[in-house]
Amino acid sequence: MNFLDKMKTRYTVKKYNPQAGISEEQIGELKEILNLSPSSINSQPWNFIFVTHSGLKKQLAEVSYINKEKVLDCSHLIIFQVLRTTEDFEKQIEENLPEGAVNYYRNRVKPKGEAAVKSWLAHQVYLSLGVLLSACADMGIDSTPMEGIEPEQYDALLNNEKYETLFAVAIGVKEETDANQPKFNPKTRLKAEKVIVEA
Repeated sequence: MNFLDKMKTRYTVKKYNPQAGISEEQIGELKEILNLSPSSINSQPWNFIFVTHSGLKKQLAEVSYINKEKVLDCSHLIIFQVLRTTEDFEKQIEENLPEGAVNYYRNRVKPKGEAAVKSWLAHQVYLSLGVLLSACADMGIDSTPMEGIEPEQYDALLNNEKYETLFAVAIGVKEETDANQPKFNPKTRLKAEKVIVEA
């Protein structure tokens, strides 16, 4: 099956099989893939937490709104975080990026103000979400991106002062009765000619 066919069949899983899991080999690949995600000026303002510990998953599930069951039943919960302060971000890029990249940030991004910088940093983390979901589709791993969580409560449980949570992704093996599967609930998208144009 080629990648296009895999994208046609991927969907957002609503119910996971708690007895099934993802192999450590595949998890290792996903970690490497996430680490290779693109970001503007190679800024990489992110942190990815792979949660498998049942006690922590239970605590996180309680602050995940309607996603509670998915968090409990998935094989792994991946939490996507962003650097909390612009000071930490600036220190990171000054230590790791070439002068041209740092100057781009200083001259093109930073002058827009703190709120714009924070938004720009979050956008980089969302780029890695696209990479992960595509990788899962290619590897036959079921996934559920979730903004429906309480990020501040996640942060309190994770106790990571340098980063703050943006969203999470549950991965695992779908329950065969999951009603959101395309065979039960056909995938719908806007017509391609409405959103894809040539200029």
